[in-house]
Amino acid sequence: MFDTMTFTKVVGGLCGALLVYLLGVWAAESLYHVGGGHGEEVASYVIETEDDGSGEEEEAEVDFETVYAEADAGAGERVFGRCRACHNLDGSNATGPHLDGVVGRDVAAVDGFNYSGALVEAADVWSPENLSHFIENPRGYAPGTAMSFNGLSDIEDRANLIAYLEQQSGG
Repeated sequence: MFDTMTFTKVVGGLCGALLVYLLGVWAAESLYHVGGGHGEEVASYVIETEDDGSGEEEEAEVDFETVYAEADAGAGERVFGRCRACHNLDGSNATGPHLDGVVGRDVAAVDGFNYSGALVEAADVWSPENLSHFIENPRGYAPGTAMSFNGLSDIEDRANLIAYLEQQSGG
């Protein structure tokens, strides 16, 4: 059925077809190539516009203390939904330590929870500012932390969450 000669003809036919295809691509590229071959592309025309500086305004950096003073604990309760998977507010530890009384508490002060050493090196007390920086980017604030949360980039969400945590601790 399939002998060596038939197999050789099939392989030869495939190689010949590939060679014809590659030569066709090469010929088409050399005929229809746009540009001088120097890697530079030149626009056929340019529309010049004047830059009046109003196109892009830089966003002013918001002070955390100002945002925290106007924080809404009710909105922070909704943000706490992201934390609830690993943290409790009832004094019991879960995957992470409990967060009741965290605002103003010493870092790594929950008894019975095995902290990574990275937190102690980052701060001494969980002040609202320290909490905000940690919640924004946990691995950036305390490199080596075991907390796998990516962080909250919105400063208002962080301020609302910290206000909610402070309210829950009776502070």
